[in-house]
Amino acid sequence: MKKILIIGGGVAGLSAGTFAQKNGFESTILEKHHTSGGECTGWERLGYHIDGCIHWLVGTKEGTPIRELWNTVGALDGVEIHEPESFMAVEHEGVTVHFYRDIDWLKSSWLEISPEDKEAIEEFCGDIRKLHTFTFPVGKPIDMMSLIEKVKYMFSMKDVGPIMQKYSKLSVQDLAGKFKHPALKAALASFMPEGDYSATSVIFPLGTFTGGQSSIPLGGSRALARRMEEKYLALGGNIETSCEAVELEIEKNSVQRVVCKNGKSFEADYFIAACDANVLYEKLLKGQYPDPEFQKRFSDPETYPLASNIYVGIGYEGSIEDIPRTLKFPVDALTIEQNRKPTEYLQMTHYGYEPDFAPEGHTAVTFAINQFQPELEKWEELVEDREAYNKEKNRIGEEVIRAMETRFPEMAGRLKLLDVASPQTYERYCNAYRGAFMAFWPTLKGKELVHSGQIKGLDNLVLSGQWLQPPGGLPVALITGKDTIMRLCRKVKKEFVTASGEASKPGEGHVEKP
Repeated sequence: MKKILIIGGGVAGLSAGTFAQKNGFESTILEKHHTSGGECTGWERLGYHIDGCIHWLVGTKEGTPIRELWNTVGALDGVEIHEPESFMAVEHEGVTVHFYRDIDWLKSSWLEISPEDKEAIEEFCGDIRKLHTFTFPVGKPIDMMSLIEKVKYMFSMKDVGPIMQKYSKLSVQDLAGKFKHPALKAALASFMPEGDYSATSVIFPLGTFTGGQSSIPLGGSRALARRMEEKYLALGGNIETSCEAVELEIEKNSVQRVVCKNGKSFEADYFIAACDANVLYEKLLKGQYPDPEFQKRFSDPETYPLASNIYVGIGYEGSIEDIPRTLKFPVDALTIEQNRKPTEYLQMTHYGYEPDFAPEGHTAVTFAINQFQPELEKWEELVEDREAYNKEKNRIGEEVIRAMETRFPEMAGRLKLLDVASPQTYERYCNAYRGAFMAFWPTLKGKELVHSGQIKGLDNLVLSGQWLQPPGGLPVALITGKDTIMRLCRKVKKEFVTASGEASKPGEGHVEKP
């Protein structure tokens, strides 16, 4: 039985591991953190649960191929899905702009706000509706398709492709500029900071959300990752936690062994780096096996920017029922020294629909404050002084509470700071380069990347995960994990097994902890 060693126990690593087990390989996952899941995680603070990842998940719609794939890896099988009525609401000068799930409701609510924007509203809503036919391609990766399969794939994208092309040539600010009403302008512009960011960042999530393709699995991010772990272990896989890979021993054109920070080492026939691309190329491979596509992107952050956030957890001693799940509201006096410009909006998400996330009668709340370059660099500098770093995180958290009390005076005295994560938190726990929680963000000048994960000069090591298809995300991690094993099966001339082929002796897998 061929052995596979997987570096990284996030969604991509767990997906690859599950399909490795289904296809007759013996696999082990090495995970830096003490628990699997990578960035798809959550944590406890002062009796509350802070969900650290899923704001919306593509693939929750029953009967779609990607939902079946999520079910296959155990992530959504039998899980109840929460479907909020709005993707987000944005407040601006006394007007609230709702991005409703019901596209007709969205359209009518915007027309009520601004009848003079009728033409722009109808065009925008019509384009969103055209994306409702989109389904994530989860079959073969393009590099494994026959010519006929490629033609069928291109035909399946005939409605979606033109819309994505259209919005890839528009910046978010250009899109906002199509509207006359200041509230509609502000709501759309708030998706991304000023710059060259592609409007696909707006149209795609709204297309999947209003089309019923994306919602929120109850239990949150950590529960989803744990279900995937349980599925993998039941198939006989093994996980070594608190086991960070730090060195690859290479002979000729093959990796022979992975050496870990805790002193353990592992041999295998094949190695999968389901981890950060920069960590693979620069740290593990020490720059000796460069990839021109990744080099171009990492060396040009203006064209291929990375994104992270400051993530603030707040506990509220009360229930929230009449506020949209995600709300952006303007702020006047919140300062973040790392930011190039003053913070104009705060994005709040409450978890009133998750009673287990807070003590009875209380509600967990999070705030995500986007961080781009050069903010990411400033956090790298600040973390060198741990006292100053922790002081700044606490100061930001307290300012968020003051801003929340200003917007919701009825909450004054009933809010407490639970935790503040910075871009450096993502780097510390997940080895995320500069704290980037996704891959390169789409800009007007940026070129699309679809990578097979092959490392030129190495026969038995491949990259897997969201970096192969920027901007990445959990669905990409899921699919590329599966695709990696599909390619490996072709390499060893083995028929690939998808949903069937459960292990004959479930429950044999185990997690190794220090």
